[in-house]
Amino acid sequence: MLQLTEEPPHILLTDHLEGERPIFIYRVDNLRTATAALRKRGLKNEAKVEIPMGPCISFATGSGHRIAVYEASRPGVLEHFLGRRDF
Repeated sequence: MLQLTEEPPHILLTDHLEGERPIFIYRVDNLRTATAALRKRGLKNEAKVEIPMGPCISFATGSGHRIAVYEASRPGVLEHFLGRRDF
């Protein structure tokens, strides 16, 4: 995870995901409400996954952009990643 400024957004780099496009991941207060709103706007589910912070659902837009939303259901996990150096 890269921290470019004192405040978010943070950038998480990974090489285990398929596809060439990045996935923009947003934290939401209520995953069910957020995913219903995205589906209502015509976005299609790609996958439901678990990330360290909590449940996450990814979507693809009609133009191929990838976004995901997650609900922070595991307090303290984000702090675990701050300042970590795994290289």
